[in-house]
Parts: sequence; C-alpha cells; structure tokens
Amino acid sequence: MAELARLRHDEGVRLDPDALSAIYAELGERGAERLISRAMEDLAARLQDLRHCLAQGQRAQLVKSARMLGQVGTQVGMTSVSRVARDLIRVTEAGDMAAQAAVLARLERIGQRSLTAVWDLHDMTV
Repeated sequence: MAELARLRHDEGVRLDPDALSAIYAELGERGAERLISRAMEDLAARLQDLRHCLAQGQRAQLVKSARMLGQVGTQVGMTSVSRVARDLIRVTEAGDMAAQAAVLARLERIGQRSLTAVWDLHDMTV
C-alpha cells in the first residue's frame, strides 16, 4: 500500500509597512483603524464571493472580484494578497480549473495570515 504524503501549507506573508505607515500618517490612528477594518471586512466578503463564483462557474465575476481584492490588498499593504489575487486572475483567464481551486485555497490562507499580520504589525507600532 502506498503512503500518503501530507503537504504543509506554511507560507509566510508579505506586508508593506510603508503603506501602513502612510495610512496612519494621513488618517491618524482612528481613521487608519477604520480604513483597515473596512478593508478586512471587504477582504472577507471578496473571499466569500470568490468561493461562490468558483462554485457557480462565473469566470468573469471571479476575475472582477479577484481584481477588487488585489486593489484592497494593495491599499493596505498586503502585498502577498495582491500577488496571489493576480495569480488567480491569470489561471482563471487561462481556463485552468484545477489551478483556480488551488490558487483560491492559497489566497484564503494568505488572506487570513495577512489579516493577522496587519494587526500584529499595528500592535507593535502603537
């Protein structure tokens, strides 16, 4: 009987601390926290929308949602989220269904880790 391999998904995330610093400098602490909170809510909503689009085979909407997610990631310095969102757009446009599912799963993992990292970075700077 063959052994099953277990894959560990332990990929680090990249944040742009300069983008976060610029947000805090421009909006102040309260404004920055509101913006980041909205971005996190938007990130969660977009991820849910992406799962729905994939399940329903809505490629055009999936690309649109991934593009919007990438913009949110860029806005708050989540460079890994932005990069993986672009990867999702590429595999969707190429019509690679297996890669779509894999990249979306990766995007969900990166998204969760990025959210945690943003708040951890904020806690270190306050």
